[in-house]
Amino acid sequence: MNQTNLTDNQIKVLKALENEHLTSFQILKKVENISLILVLYSIMDELEGMGILKSYTKKNKKLHYTC
Repeated sequence: MNQTNLTDNQIKVLKALENEHLTSFQILKKVENISLILVLYSIMDELEGMGILKSYTKKNKKLHYTC
């Protein structure tokens, strides 16, 4: 993965997902950055568009992971 073109917030989200699949709420808790609350979904959409992030639903929860 080429991290040179990623923003600091994108890198924070990816690091939170480094070792496990998480829900959006779990990502926020792990990042511990209140300012990400409003932009988390935009960041995740950007990462998904780059092919870096994928999502799936399990037991009615949407989980996210890095590719």
